[in-house]
Amino acid sequence: MKSSEQKQISKFLSLVLRHKPETIGLVLDDNGWAKVDELLTKVNLGGKSLTLDQLTTVVENNDKKRFAFSDDRTKIRANQGHSIEVDLALDKAEPPEILYHGTAERNLASIREKGLIKGQRHHIHLSADENTARNVGIRYGKPVVLIIKSHRMQRDGCTFFLSKNGVWLTDYVDRQYIKFPEDR
Repeated sequence: MKSSEQKQISKFLSLVLRHKPETIGLVLDDNGWAKVDELLTKVNLGGKSLTLDQLTTVVENNDKKRFAFSDDRTKIRANQGHSIEVDLALDKAEPPEILYHGTAERNLASIREKGLIKGQRHHIHLSADENTARNVGIRYGKPVVLIIKSHRMQRDGCTFFLSKNGVWLTDYVDRQYIKFPEDR
């Protein structure tokens, strides 16, 4: 399968598993899982073509590991990034001393004023390495990488989770925990 086809399938899966399952009449359980056979049936009835082999290729080869199969491979879900209500049943985790957040330069004024807010999503997404954060920021414009004083946040009572694909999640990052580029 071509990488462009994989990317197209991944974007579609993000839509139906993270944001709008109703687009194809898909039902997610409380933890965000969809039955694989129901997903394939509804995608194909909706005029798109998706096979189990294609789905497996996208899940296994997605560079961001956005999706996961259940242990018995009968269910699929997005690992994080939902704008719909789901309980991913994530365990609390102790973050490293610092984490990184990639954003676009145009968002800096708002972040300086309000901190990092989750908006429509369930959590703020943070990276363990600067390069990943920069790649996230590129998607939104001229990239800026913010340093997050995550260990200090946790000491002050903030909770962190680590998704299965290595993305650090938290509910809010107050500006006092953010090191902006000009602070370096």
